[in-house]
Amino acid sequence: MIEPSLTDPFGRQIRYLRLSVTDRCDFRCRYCMAEDMTFLPRSQVLSLEELTLIAKVFRQLGGDKLRITGGEPLVRRDVLHLFQNVGRLGYRDLSLTTNGARLDQYAAALVDAGVHRVNISLDSLQPHRFHDITRTGDLNHVLRGIDAARRAGFQRIKLNTVVMRHFNLDEVVPLARFALEQGLDISFIEEMPLGEIDDHKRLDEFVSSAEIRAQLESVFSLKAIDDDTGGPARYWAAQGYANRIGFISPHSHNFCSTCNRVRVSAEGRILLCLGNEHSADLRSILRDTPPGQQEERLAEALVAALRLKPERHHFNLEEPPQILRFMNATGG
Repeated sequence: MIEPSLTDPFGRQIRYLRLSVTDRCDFRCRYCMAEDMTFLPRSQVLSLEELTLIAKVFRQLGGDKLRITGGEPLVRRDVLHLFQNVGRLGYRDLSLTTNGARLDQYAAALVDAGVHRVNISLDSLQPHRFHDITRTGDLNHVLRGIDAARRAGFQRIKLNTVVMRHFNLDEVVPLARFALEQGLDISFIEEMPLGEIDDHKRLDEFVSSAEIRAQLESVFSLKAIDDDTGGPARYWAAQGYANRIGFISPHSHNFCSTCNRVRVSAEGRILLCLGNEHSADLRSILRDTPPGQQEERLAEALVAALRLKPERHHFNLEEPPQILRFMNATGG
């Protein structure tokens, strides 16, 4: 019997797992990855069965929130089987982060599999600009995906927007209005310095959550609310609308003190902090342990890994990135 024991050295209860199923994506977003990417060999990526086993053991250890991430999860072959399997594990909150381009094919089946919520990346409402930021994306595909998600009946749908000063700062208000009028939440995110990029300087593009909020307050009447989804966003209500505007502020107002999450990359590394390299290898345990002993060994490894979890991250936009892995390799 596995006893729940997911506590880090600072007394934080770790109940939230972000599980990456692939580092591949059909977009090449400027803030997420290089234009010419080298992806993991498929032999190094965890199988759907291995991913399911990690989710199962994390649940047995007391985890109650699971988010499937990537790369783009919906490019993974047969990924619906994974959602169906983890949907039976009893997670209080099962969610997905996606670029939305394939949601029109998957939304209804994902709800049937037990997915409660979906986060959709949307950085512009202008087709040419959207293509420029994503390098390969078609805005119409994403808008169709959003419509399909609304029809499918997810408990909640949220848009995620990474704000960059010279790319899309002028769209903050239109994006917020679009979300609120569509009955969606939206979070505005400060760009994170993960991976070396050469097409823009992150310091030049940085926009703080306070600046974004000031722009929104010129149009909307905002009030801070205590909604806690277990993630890093801080939420505000806009008068006259039922949905929320969130801010994710890894630089200006970091969320480390209440961190309740870990990530597992597609190659099976458990990453203890978004902004640090502290990690442990789960793939070798999965592949080198006899099947009857895998769950126990995996539980021991997860508990032991939490002892490595640092207190906080230290992002500095004035220095080269300390974390060389791109966001698609980290897991969103």
